[in-house]
Amino acid sequence: MVEFAGWEMPVHYTGTAQEHMAVRTRAGMFDVSHMGEIELKGPAAKENLQGLTCNDVGHLAVGQCQYNALTTPHGTFVDDVLVYRLSQDNFFLCVNASNQEKDYHWIREHCGGSVEVTFRGDDFSQLAVQGPKALRILRPLTELRLQEMRSYWFAHGKFAGIDALVSRTGYTGEDGFELYFHPKHSEDVWTRILDEGKEAGLEPAGLAARNTLRLEAKMALYGNDIDETTTVLEADLGWICKFEKGDFMGRDALLKQKQEGLKRKLVGFEMVERGIARDHYPVVLDGQTVGRVTSGSPAPFLKKNIGLTYLPADRTAVGTEFTVLIRDAPVKARVVPTPFYKRVKTAGM
Repeated sequence: MVEFAGWEMPVHYTGTAQEHMAVRTRAGMFDVSHMGEIELKGPAAKENLQGLTCNDVGHLAVGQCQYNALTTPHGTFVDDVLVYRLSQDNFFLCVNASNQEKDYHWIREHCGGSVEVTFRGDDFSQLAVQGPKALRILRPLTELRLQEMRSYWFAHGKFAGIDALVSRTGYTGEDGFELYFHPKHSEDVWTRILDEGKEAGLEPAGLAARNTLRLEAKMALYGNDIDETTTVLEADLGWICKFEKGDFMGRDALLKQKQEGLKRKLVGFEMVERGIARDHYPVVLDGQTVGRVTSGSPAPFLKKNIGLTYLPADRTAVGTEFTVLIRDAPVKARVVPTPFYKRVKTAGM
């Protein structure tokens, strides 16, 4: 157990590699109740969110969610978030634990018109069940038609006999679901899911496996790969920048950067020589230190040592070689296509 953003969090239960492989091949369950929740409600809710984020929340149907970012005037990240459209004028945000109070005050400060912004972080526990057997495990516990739920959609209903919001989302690169419900039911719901999943090989999984899984899937981690010094375009997340929707915070800065060309970009790499590129290790190109490893670890499923780093934009082509300083020793690495891991979709799973 470790302290994280004011929470006591499990790093692992049985071991990182074992939990990682359980998620890739069967299913794993994460207690992610540390994540924050913020609600925007009222006639001006959509208009305000459109101005505060770079993705287009106007295209969301009721019951749909999207990956998005709260951006600064410079086009950098206040935070990366999930936006859920509960109704025409009601939106629900899942935000990073360490940013939840900052995000709440940022939204309040920059909102205008008829909108009510509510901090909901204390109102929810959140569990994530991820892996190819997640649907099979959860279906008997709810009348919600999970098998018909598309990726990045959600529904309200009874789960394990209590009121819950269930979305087909996750942070592992696998199929899976995330459940939001009142904290008083946490222990009971956790136990019900564990019991239901025992035969399918469900395992509890901790922070360490969550980190290695999201890295294999090249999902960014705030504070490592993205923050208030990195723009959405530099982070290789241009697909969530919808310039055509109209004005939003940081749009001008991002448009200028797009027109002038990026100076750096986030890339994935694997180690060519023996060594593990850990977070913060220096990255050297042509004898010059050009940055640091933003995320790096062994990839249990791929059986490689992988990582992410920012490189000069003209040196980001697949195959580009550079070195990572591991305890002051240069170890060769190579830019590779990302995501490192992409699940094969199987019918009926």
